[in-house]
Amino acid sequence: MAVIILPDAQEDLLSLQEYMLDKWSEADWLKAEDEIFEKLVLVDTGFLTGAYVHELAEVGIFEYQNVFTSHHKLVYRRINEDVYVYAIAAHRQDFPALLMKRLLKI
Repeated sequence: MAVIILPDAQEDLLSLQEYMLDKWSEADWLKAEDEIFEKLVLVDTGFLTGAYVHELAEVGIFEYQNVFTSHHKLVYRRINEDVYVYAIAAHRQDFPALLMKRLLKI
């Protein structure tokens, strides 16, 4: 089993890092980053299963799930034994806009 963070989600992480380092402290960013990766480990090991992404489930797409940290929403999809991370969004971020942007890239 593996966690694969896709390029868009990697960009999300870098953007979140830049924002948090600008607005908060390095310690706050490191804490948030640890929380993100700890949550992904729980998903990967099967100890945590997220809910379907509401906006996608409304149109019949049930392959994508999300879990939350204290400050972020992680969108992933399990394919066979691997977890693919598609998006990492801050709670204050406009998630439907982020989702639409990702869908239009396809």
